Amino acid sequence: MDNTQSGYLDMELLRFTTAGSVDDGKSTLIGRLLYDTKSIFEDQYEQIKEVSEKRGEEMVNLALLTDGLKAEREQGITIDVAYRYFATPKRKFIIADTPGHIQYTRNMVTGASTANLAIILVDARHGVVEQTCRHAFIASLLNIPHIVLCINKMDLVDYKQEAFEKIKEDFEDFSSKLNTKDVRYIPISALHGDNVVDRSDKTDWYEGPTLLYLLENIHIASDENRIDCRFPVQQVIRPQTDEYHDFRGYAGRVAGGVFKVGDEVTLLPSGFESKIKGIHTFDGDLECAFSPQSVTITLEDNIDLSRGDMIVRPNNQPKVGQDIDLMVCWMHRNPLKPRGKYAIKHTSLDTRCIVSEVKYKININTLHRIEDDLELGLNDIGRISIRTMKPLLYDSYNRNRFTGSVIIIDEGTNETVGAGMII
Repeated sequence: MDNTQSGYLDMELLRFTTAGSVDDGKSTLIGRLLYDTKSIFEDQYEQIKEVSEKRGEEMVNLALLTDGLKAEREQGITIDVAYRYFATPKRKFIIADTPGHIQYTRNMVTGASTANLAIILVDARHGVVEQTCRHAFIASLLNIPHIVLCINKMDLVDYKQEAFEKIKEDFEDFSSKLNTKDVRYIPISALHGDNVVDRSDKTDWYEGPTLLYLLENIHIASDENRIDCRFPVQQVIRPQTDEYHDFRGYAGRVAGGVFKVGDEVTLLPSGFESKIKGIHTFDGDLECAFSPQSVTITLEDNIDLSRGDMIVRPNNQPKVGQDIDLMVCWMHRNPLKPRGKYAIKHTSLDTRCIVSEVKYKININTLHRIEDDLELGLNDIGRISIRTMKPLLYDSYNRNRFTGSVIIIDEGTNETVGAGMII
C-alpha cells in the first residue's frame, strides 16, 4: 500500500446527518457538496442533467444525486435514509440524508444515532418551524455534540442579513432548552452554492466559515468518551493451533476510554482482576487502544470471560442492574405492549426483558409530556421502564452512546421494533 492510500485510511472520519422540513433543500445541499468537492463522476452528472432537462428544470437538479428510490424521485422527497461517502484532503465524511416527514421519525433516529454533527436546514422565507424544533430535539436526544443550522434559500430573501439574524435569534431561544451546547449558524443557498463550499460575495456581512470549511475543521476528537474504559467482549479467540496453542484473547470494540498494555483491569460481572498482557489487531500489536477501535486483548491471568462480559478499570465501573429506564423510539407498526416480553441487545449481550411501565409519551412537536395516552406506536418517542433477565453493565446514554443504548427485538419475528437510550 502506498503512502497516499495509507494516509487516506488514517484520515479522521466525520459522520453527519442532515434534517429539515420537506423542500428545505437537504438533498440539494448534499448534491452541491458532492458536486463542488468533485466527489461525483462525470457520467452521474450527465445523467441528472438529462433528467433535469426532461423535466423542464432550468438548472441541474443536484438533489437527484441522493434521492435513489423511485418514489423519492417521483415525489421529490426523501423517504429512506440515504448514506453518501466523500472525502477531501483533510477528512473523510459519511452523510446520512434523513427524511423530514413526521412519519419517518424512526429513519431519522437510525441515521442520526452515530453522527458527530447534525445539519438542520431552515427555509429563509419560513424561518424556524415545528419540524426545525422536532429535529433539533431528536438531535439533542441522540446526544449529537454539534448542530449546524443552515439557513437555506437566502437567494429568495435577497441575501438580507435581517432574515438570517431573525432566524438565528428564534432558534437560540429554543436551543437553550436542549442538551447540545455547540450550535453554529450559516447563511447558504444550496441551489447556487453560496457559502456551501465557496464563500459568497452576496453575503459580505457574514464573517463565519463556509459549510465545508466548518465540516473539515470542527473539533471532534474530544467527542469520544476517553475517560470511562469499557470493553464489551464479543468473542473469545482460541486458535488452538501449534503456533498459538495456549492463546486466549478477547475480541471486541473499545466502547470508551483508553486501554494500555500493563493496565490493571476488572472483569465484569465476576469482579476478578488482572492485567492487560497484549493488545492485538490484524495489522500488528498496539501499545494502547481507544474507542472505536476493534482489537483483541490478552490478559496475564487465565480467567473465564465470555460474550457479553466487560473489561473495565478497577476505579471506574459501569452501573449494574436489571431495572432500567429508557427513552425509546418505537419503530414498528405494532405498538409497544405494556408487560410485553422482548429480546434486547445491549453492547455484545443478548438477553430478554419485560416492559414494566410506560411512563409518558413525548409530543415531538411541542416537547410536552403526554401522560393520558400511553400507547407507543410507530415513530413515537416515550419513556419506559424495563426489567431484564440478566443484569446489564451500562452507563447513561448521555455519558456513553455505546454502553447507553439498547435495541429492542420482537422474539417472534426477529424484527427490530425499538431503539432505546438509557437515562
